[in-house]
Amino acid sequence: MQSAIVESGYGSDPVGLVSGFLFVPDEPVREIDSHRAIAWLREAAEASTAGATAGFLWLHFNLSNSACERWMKSQLGLSEDFFASLRQGSHSTRIERQDDALLAVVNDVIYNFGVSSTDISTLWASVDRRVLVTARLRPLRSVDRLRAAVRNGEPFRSPLDLVVHLLRDQADVLVQIVRETGIGVDRIEDQLLSQRLHGNRSELGAMRRGLVRLQRLLAPEPGALFRLLNRPPAWLQDGDLRELRESTEEFSLVLSDLAALVERIKLLQEEIAAKLNEQTNRTLFTLTLVTVLALPINIVAGFFGMNVGGIPLAEHPHGFWVLVAIVASFTALAGRWAFRKQQAGG
Repeated sequence: MQSAIVESGYGSDPVGLVSGFLFVPDEPVREIDSHRAIAWLREAAEASTAGATAGFLWLHFNLSNSACERWMKSQLGLSEDFFASLRQGSHSTRIERQDDALLAVVNDVIYNFGVSSTDISTLWASVDRRVLVTARLRPLRSVDRLRAAVRNGEPFRSPLDLVVHLLRDQADVLVQIVRETGIGVDRIEDQLLSQRLHGNRSELGAMRRGLVRLQRLLAPEPGALFRLLNRPPAWLQDGDLRELRESTEEFSLVLSDLAALVERIKLLQEEIAAKLNEQTNRTLFTLTLVTVLALPINIVAGFFGMNVGGIPLAEHPHGFWVLVAIVASFTALAGRWAFRKQQAGG
């Protein structure tokens, strides 16, 4: 089956191959299927034994195909560590050395801008001097970008150069997420300044949870990168290591911006909580003040409402106004005391 036919439905051929590309020095990139890929790998192995220089392959697989993993095990000779990583629970971004090959785990973000939910897709990659094998369960935008770059004639020196391109695409997606989330935080901050707090706490909480999750999954593991850069495989070129180091530094800057945005969201949450607490305190003070002001008249009304003899001022011609003056005086004293307490507490 031709790769162009396979990709038209974004599916895969019978063995799970979504797309395959052959890179040969001084020749244009060619798309190949699984049968021609195996034939080329055999020829490349013979040419390598004879000391000839060959190119390299990029094979991209769909793990949803039930025959994919079985075919990769039987035909590509990948390490058991690669297949074990497919079943591991940890999907954090990393690149680590395994014997003479590299294992890379790259995460891509499916992000609906304006909505605070995020979805993560994971790409597993095995890299050696002759072939880059990538596998995923769900489509990744970063792979689509890399495939478009290959078809547009962008030069790639080695399989690791393709992986570095994926890492940079991942960093670009994260930059866009930080930018869009920052716009949302600016909007909430403007609403906070105008005293419109409805719904902002939950929205900020969802933003913060999403960013922390992205930070945890997308941040490359520094220990694995440090070990790789200090003890790389012999087939890695100096240019590959330089590109990998630069992409890691660029990614670190993006992660710093993300961490700063998370801290900004945290401060906004604390400020909103403080304002809500202040509003609650004002409401409680109002209720307390009403209760204190109504206390003297309730007490007096309770005493004079008793159905017993000997009620004072019952026969006095101005008894009502005397009681009004007494109640007003006690109410003024109670109000003054309440306001002084409020000012002392403020």
